[in-house]
Amino acid sequence: GKEVIFANAIIAILTIGGQQLFSFFTFSCPCHVGQNLIYGLAFLGVPALILLIVGYALNTQTWRLVMGKRPHFERVTSSNRLLKCKLLCFVLCSITGRALVAPVTWLAVTLINGSYYICAVSEYVPVHYYGAAPNVSASERSAILATFPCSQLVPPELARARDEVILLLRYQSQVAGWLLIAVVVITVFISYCLASCFSPLSFLHFRYWSSYVHNEQELFDEAAEQHSRLYAMQHVRKFFGFVPGSENVKEIRIPSLREWQAISGLAFLKRVDEEHYDYSLLHDWALKERASGKYLRIDEDP
Repeated sequence: GKEVIFANAIIAILTIGGQQLFSFFTFSCPCHVGQNLIYGLAFLGVPALILLIVGYALNTQTWRLVMGKRPHFERVTSSNRLLKCKLLCFVLCSITGRALVAPVTWLAVTLINGSYYICAVSEYVPVHYYGAAPNVSASERSAILATFPCSQLVPPELARARDEVILLLRYQSQVAGWLLIAVVVITVFISYCLASCFSPLSFLHFRYWSSYVHNEQELFDEAAEQHSRLYAMQHVRKFFGFVPGSENVKEIRIPSLREWQAISGLAFLKRVDEEHYDYSLLHDWALKERASGKYLRIDEDP
């Protein structure tokens, strides 16, 4: 929907801005044979990999997929298995498509910029592009070519050869960047076309379904927030004798040292029985203990 397109656009813009800042402040080609390739590929690939992992981690569908549990009483039939496989493939493709926005943007912008590619492959330029000192050895030639990304290290007599090599590599890098963009755009367009063709819903029905899913999730989040607050309120009231925001509080409860110790410390989700969990130490205390103990009356007039 529009929200997805808007979110992807924001991600792409932030990635472009981050790439420009990243290049300006951190990138400095070593201009040394054997190190250029590692350095250039690291700046190309590692941020893209990190952005891909972050894209997966920030997508709620990823955790819905990872943490989803199939009911033990559900019968596994061939039709159910086939439907589950189709749904799994669809969800994985959807998650991967969203996660690829940032890394693909990074790679495309980086290739169009050309600096990382030039640094990485300058020493591997074919020999016929190197016009001066043809009698040097192959290792010496590679060492000289490796200095081409750093203009201050290139001897004056090799300035023209260096300019030709840099122009060639920038051309290759920018063409690769635009080809990457073209492939991604065509792939996304074909994927949407295929998804629309195989969808059992008509166009208007699909729009209604998308609107329903969005509204259902929004209402569910609001209800979960209110439900959990009301549920927690019962346990807080049991421990302190009142809840925040209460008016005309008549008395408060003074928890004992043992009770303070019972709700303090580290807490993990604990299974109570087949159907229930303890969410916190206060939750565990409220379910097990009676709210007896000392109460202190609060006078209305100070």
